[in-house]
Amino acid sequence: MRFLLLLALFGVLWWVWTKRAAAPPPSAGREPPVEKMVACAHCGLLMPESDSLADGERRYCSEAHRRAGAA
Repeated sequence: MRFLLLLALFGVLWWVWTKRAAAPPPSAGREPPVEKMVACAHCGLLMPESDSLADGERRYCSEAHRRAGAA
């Protein structure tokens, strides 16, 4: 009886191990969204548009460069 329980336990563990190894990683099919890159009007640094500061049509990398560009 003990032998059958050990055999069943080994079978369940082997089945779980093979299913886990065969599953693709969760992030394999998803790519990060593409974001437009813009250059700072003062220094030319490239950065994502969401990280830049807008002043009219111009984009800046920091508040100091925005103030320097306006002067």
